[in-house]
Amino acid sequence: MSPKSTVLLASLAGAALVVAHGHVSHIIANGVYYQNYDPGSFPYQSSPPKVVGWTANNLDNGFIEPNSFGGPDIICHKGATPGGGHATVAAGDKISIVWTPVWPESHVGPVIDYLAACNGNCETVDKTALQFFKIDAVGYDTAKSKWGSELLTDNSNSWLVQIPATLKPGNYVLRHEIIALHGGNQVNGAQAYPQCFNLQVTGSGTNVPSGTPGTALYGATASGILFNPYTSPIIYPIPGPTLIAGASNVALSLSSITATSSATVPGSGSGVVTTSSAVVVTPTTSSTSVKSTTLSTSTTAPAMTATTTPTPAPTSVQTKYGQCGGSGWTGATACVAGSSCSTVNAWYYQCV
Repeated sequence: MSPKSTVLLASLAGAALVVAHGHVSHIIANGVYYQNYDPGSFPYQSSPPKVVGWTANNLDNGFIEPNSFGGPDIICHKGATPGGGHATVAAGDKISIVWTPVWPESHVGPVIDYLAACNGNCETVDKTALQFFKIDAVGYDTAKSKWGSELLTDNSNSWLVQIPATLKPGNYVLRHEIIALHGGNQVNGAQAYPQCFNLQVTGSGTNVPSGTPGTALYGATASGILFNPYTSPIIYPIPGPTLIAGASNVALSLSSITATSSATVPGSGSGVVTTSSAVVVTPTTSSTSVKSTTLSTSTTAPAMTATTTPTPAPTSVQTKYGQCGGSGWTGATACVAGSSCSTVNAWYYQCV
């Protein structure tokens, strides 16, 4: 994002930063697709599948506000409880984390990843006991003039994180997060979107870094939380603890899907791996198209049900919660039926 102005006008009185929107749909490890918890459908199923992602009450695809950063919801999202199973990866492996729907271009901010050792099964861990250490973080890339969130959308709405090669084998929670700063110039205006996944890590490493409780990662007025992203030049301090020794940000790329797998539930053996001709839909950087990957045909194990994405509204009409105006905005200014364009601040109007 190019710097726009050194001055950001205050929001109109009474204007609120409304919920905006996203969750991780799936992760890909070594070509294997693992479904995440789906807040839009799982709560309404009598027996939802056990998945690697944590259950959370973010039915609106919403966020955690800074005033709640000292409470348990910041750990893995609202009312989060551990996922019913896990994915197995090796130390040094890279994991693709894919968001849905397409991340709003106005919701700029850092992308951050942590791990925490479960010291037992992650499926039954006490989340308040988890000690998180940072393995990846991209704030504002001055060389590319883009935020981490923008790099994510450029990479077909996906992020790539590497498990440290020296990590000791064991069970870990991967905590992945986008922090949206479009309202960050105001106290309690930033928006945190944490997502958690259970991993079993194999290998021969010996390192288990010390960590920080999720409730102590950020302060509500920390310099990287209370931050105006429209300043120039943008000098952004990434919030939270520093990266652990040996961790680094890997170049983003897309991961091919060669199989799907159910989560491995403790005591039940490995998850059911399926290669099939099912189509897995992955969001792209365009709000008017989707990218699909066809899996190779093989075994007779049950295939996962393919997911589809409804056809978005025409580009001349903005979807609900999308940007509809603001200084320098050149996109749609009309909102889909049932919503109207509301001013959040001088740079950002939103369909609500």
